[in-house]
Amino acid sequence: MAHHSSTSSAIVHSLFGGPTNPHNPPPAPNAPSSVTPSISNVPTPVSGASTMSSNNTFVMPNSPMKSRPIMDGYRPKVTRTLGQLPACLVNASVTYCGNNQIYAFGGFDQYTDEVYNHVLKLDLVSHQWSLVDNYGDIPGVRMGHTATLYEGDKLLVFGGENEHRTYLSDLIVFNLKTAHWYQPATSGPVPKGRARHAAVLHEDKLFIVGGITGHESYVSEDICYLDLKTYTWSRSWRFVPRFDHSAYIWGDRVWVFGGMSRDMDKVSDLWWLDLKGSPDFESPPQIGSTADRHAPPSRSSDSPRAPYAIGPPPPIGAQGFAANIRTAQVNTPSFHLKRQVPMAPGPISALRFVAGDNIPSQGLGMHFHIYSSGTLLDFLTPAQTITSKECSLSALDLNTLRWQKLAEGREIFKSGYQWNYCTMNEDGTKAWLLGCPTDVINDMGPNGFEEYLSDIMEIDLRRYGFLGNNAMPESRTEFARPSSHARVPDQPSKGLGHDLAKLFNQPPENGSGTDFIITALAGDYDDDDMMGSSLIRAGESPMDQNWLTPDAPTSAPIHVHKLILQARWPHFARLYNAQMAEFHTKKMHIPEPYTVVKAFLYYLYTDSIHADDGVTDLSDVAGLLVMSNIYNIPHLRLLCVNRLSKELDVEHACIIWYCAGLASEDWLRKRAASFCLTHWGRIVRTQGFLRLPRSALVELSQEIDMEGRVVAGEELEYVDNCRGRFDTSGVSRKDSISSDHTQALPSDVEDSEGMDLA
Repeated sequence: MAHHSSTSSAIVHSLFGGPTNPHNPPPAPNAPSSVTPSISNVPTPVSGASTMSSNNTFVMPNSPMKSRPIMDGYRPKVTRTLGQLPACLVNASVTYCGNNQIYAFGGFDQYTDEVYNHVLKLDLVSHQWSLVDNYGDIPGVRMGHTATLYEGDKLLVFGGENEHRTYLSDLIVFNLKTAHWYQPATSGPVPKGRARHAAVLHEDKLFIVGGITGHESYVSEDICYLDLKTYTWSRSWRFVPRFDHSAYIWGDRVWVFGGMSRDMDKVSDLWWLDLKGSPDFESPPQIGSTADRHAPPSRSSDSPRAPYAIGPPPPIGAQGFAANIRTAQVNTPSFHLKRQVPMAPGPISALRFVAGDNIPSQGLGMHFHIYSSGTLLDFLTPAQTITSKECSLSALDLNTLRWQKLAEGREIFKSGYQWNYCTMNEDGTKAWLLGCPTDVINDMGPNGFEEYLSDIMEIDLRRYGFLGNNAMPESRTEFARPSSHARVPDQPSKGLGHDLAKLFNQPPENGSGTDFIITALAGDYDDDDMMGSSLIRAGESPMDQNWLTPDAPTSAPIHVHKLILQARWPHFARLYNAQMAEFHTKKMHIPEPYTVVKAFLYYLYTDSIHADDGVTDLSDVAGLLVMSNIYNIPHLRLLCVNRLSKELDVEHACIIWYCAGLASEDWLRKRAASFCLTHWGRIVRTQGFLRLPRSALVELSQEIDMEGRVVAGEELEYVDNCRGRFDTSGVSRKDSISSDHTQALPSDVEDSEGMDLA
């Protein structure tokens, strides 16, 4: 269990009041009711406050970044690997395959241009690389392919190019348990060979998006899928021409971000294709579809400059080679018909991020894109043209399309390294960057970059509030709407807790079956009463003093089911099994604000703190964060950090900063402090700031760099001009677009036939 600092564990006149000591010794049976640590509520903030920074003041550091201390909290650790270290592999596939193992396959040597088909394995426990003996229909050498984990024990390897620059279109499966390769027989129109594409799984379908294909490295705009139940290829549709991009499926939409365009430019466009409601995506692919004959021509600025015609397959021999050692060319005649590829059968939308403090520039450094919990993560890593100080970890919420900077480069990247690959577990809770030192050291090869995967950095995404893909709450957005032609069935039961939640806080005489009463602190008293009723002397346990004064207001009773509390709240189960006073009275008082306690109890029923479940105020979520620390409930902590980091605003920034300190959430505390300093002029006028304890006010003010100062007026506009916040037309800061605003793609894309732009 996390321990609070001296200013947190024993609070005197704190903003939220009350004790936060988690070490309450249980009283003897029939003793007075046990006391639970307290955090008092903050009055509901004034609604409608702007989250934009003040136009009149700006807190800025006046000293170099290197003089500012790195946060005391979480920082990923770099570990040197051992064993048979891979050579400087380029365009290999690096995939986390569960069981603390990462597999690398294929790629080419940057210095010798030799292309490989080796299988390498990294054990994340021993940090040992080993060469895997593999058997069966071993694929030929390749690079620029994709390797996708399927069903936990299979790697689906698709495409790539061989040593003769022939683009491959085969699917080869590697069984991780037996180390055997096999090539399943597929039907349907095999897509054109390609490399540096993206592959993503969705409902037993392997979607293939974009890549480089054909003669003269043509950039493909195709999207298709392989039905893994029948190993049948769908037909191909037009989507967006990209290579070296990332793809993700979430909310029944295919999302594509970044990569390179046909003009060889690094782009920051986000495209998405809605799969929901289209029979072409929801039903098994049909062989011999006639839809090709009815395809409209493309008018998109990113569409092919000439009709997309597929010629005959290259001959096997001098110009063409079989994808595998023991198999023939995999391209099928049914696909090689001159035709116009139709637009994908679903709304296609796009958004271009123009500029902003929180938007990572795709033209700088080396970027890695992964997805977790409906969020795109952008790792901007060090390169020859950018130092670790200029790097960052940023996140784009695909629900709100809002960028946030989660960490500065110096908080996550150790200097002296370059990173070449990134992979993530299926849960979306951990990511790994693989790379090597930038300096030549004794145990490296003569080239200095001889071992591209010699070092590994593990990033625990839960530290940044990511719930993970398995713990994601059900989508409550428009993304989850049913298809127009489908009837909405009755919703099945989500478990006993969800069912009993319908009877939550109903008296037993109504037939609710509630058999236990919880009381809390009332929330309708004035500030002085609230502060006075929650005093605790420094260094004393709540059991050592009569801290709860007789006139402390108590809330109305909350009626709950004892079964839920015993099953979901370990603290209550221990208290009840010890047959304390609550066991006999069937009552319990929690000296926390009524709204926080009610939200906490409802969480025990539903496993959710979503706004739709009644937790609408961020101050209540901040209170829940402290309770998750006191009672050691990791999942509640994740939910709170996730929501507080996403919804951080002016009115609640001080509350979040303060509660993050109480809960020992260093990353969230630092982020809230940075937000407070950036919007200082507005922050100091909020109720949350005015109610901070004096010691907390001093501590918050000291978050700024020692040489920092407050600038205003003409000097502020000068600072803005230096920072490049002025528009080319000379628009002032007051009229400029905020950092989180985005612009749609130009009109030539808006006029594209078959396009739905958000």
